[in-house]
Amino acid sequence: MNARSHLYVPANDPERLARAIGRGADALIVDLEDGVSISDKDLARSNLKDWLGSLETNVEIWVRVNPEVGMLEKDLDVVASPKVAGIVLAKSASPDDLLNLHEKLSALESERHVGQAIEVSALIESAVGVFNSLAIARSPRVSRLQIGEFDLRADLGISAEAGDTTLQHARSLAVFASAAAGINPPVASVSTNFRDLDAYRLETQLFKNWGYFGRACIHPAQVQIVNEVFTPTQEELINAQDILDRLKAAGGGVALDSHGRMIDEASAKIARRTLSIRK
Repeated sequence: MNARSHLYVPANDPERLARAIGRGADALIVDLEDGVSISDKDLARSNLKDWLGSLETNVEIWVRVNPEVGMLEKDLDVVASPKVAGIVLAKSASPDDLLNLHEKLSALESERHVGQAIEVSALIESAVGVFNSLAIARSPRVSRLQIGEFDLRADLGISAEAGDTTLQHARSLAVFASAAAGINPPVASVSTNFRDLDAYRLETQLFKNWGYFGRACIHPAQVQIVNEVFTPTQEELINAQDILDRLKAAGGGVALDSHGRMIDEASAKIARRTLSIRK
């Protein structure tokens, strides 16, 4: 779960694809869905196929695919590649959507001898999807959830300037569902705010406080902020190691931290997570 920043880049723009690797993001989400017009879908698939063929990078490559019958199959024909770490399934609404994707991917992986199974990030964008979030999180291949907040607002009938209290319910359910299913914490949603970066940083910190890890970005200016927010500070790393050391010295059970507060296995679990995401 070490990918902090996930930068969207449309597959129909070969110049942006070529530049995207050097933008500092831990992962790219190459978009075949809403970021690409209907008339450009075939062009986007062709660009993506060529780009993957010559790609050499340590950056995680994810691809957001179209969920509609016909388009999904065309997308997967390009995406089923050892160079693709995962698929973002847009408009994930039920476990049936994820099972269908799993079966199609499995057939392609077997046919093409793709080694490691391609992961799936379920992008939930409707009220139905929110209510099905736990079943979706438990579906085959799903390693994380995302909430598509703009589409969800539209589905709920709330404006982009209001309704955060309503939206917070979906955000929290994604965290609970992920923990209950034993998958990675959810990735925070995109923001169109790439000019007021101080406000963007505060918002990103809130997502971290709520239990999210990492955030999807639509602009390179957001990438560094996301990386900084989700990277433990040196002080946090030292404190985490100190907690583990104190509990080990105490033989497990409970101990006191450097401030004289009680720590136990729950504290150790948080400390291990902090140490696991050091960069």
